[in-house]
Amino acid sequence: MPLMPLVLAMAKRETHNEEDAQDLVQETYIKAFRSWGQFQQGTNLKAWLLKIMRNTYLNNAEKKKRDKAKGSIDELEDWQIGGAESLTTMRSRSAEAEAIDNMPAASITAALDRLPAEFKEVVLQAVVMGLPYAEIAQNMGTPVGTVMSRLHRGKKALREELVEYAREQGYSTNAPKDED
Repeated sequence: MPLMPLVLAMAKRETHNEEDAQDLVQETYIKAFRSWGQFQQGTNLKAWLLKIMRNTYLNNAEKKKRDKAKGSIDELEDWQIGGAESLTTMRSRSAEAEAIDNMPAASITAALDRLPAEFKEVVLQAVVMGLPYAEIAQNMGTPVGTVMSRLHRGKKALREELVEYAREQGYSTNAPKDED
C-alpha cells in the first residue's frame, strides 16, 4: 500500500478532519479492492485510486447534505456544538483544539474553499501535493493545457482574495501583477 500516504493526504485536504480522512481512505481501498478487475494494468494506479477517493467523497458529501435536514440538535456531537466551557470548571485543552490552532488560518482555507471546484482541485493537486501537470490532467480527465489554465486562474483568484489577509500578516502586496 505504498500510495496510502498520498491518498490519506488528499483525503485530509478534502475532509478537514483526521478521522473522516481515515474513514475515506478505508472506504476508497475497499472499493478499489472490490473493483480490482476493472483496473487496467499499465495505467496510472495513483490516478485510479484518487478518482475513487474523490468520487466517494463527493457521494458521501451529497448523502450528508440530503440527510442534514433530518437531524436534530440531540444528534450533534460535542465538537459540533462548540467549545463552551463551564463557568465553574477549567479543563485542559482537547487534542482537537490544539490541532485546530496549528491549522492554516481560517482566511486561507475559506478562500480556498470559495474557489470553483475545478480550480480548487487543480490548486490542491499542484500546490499542496506537488503533482506534475500531466498527472493532474490524468487524475481529472482533462488536457494538460486545461490544468495549466485552471491553475493560473485559481492562483490568481486566491491572490486577489488573500491580499487583505497578507497585509494584516505583514506581507508586502506590491508584487508585479500578471498580464493577462
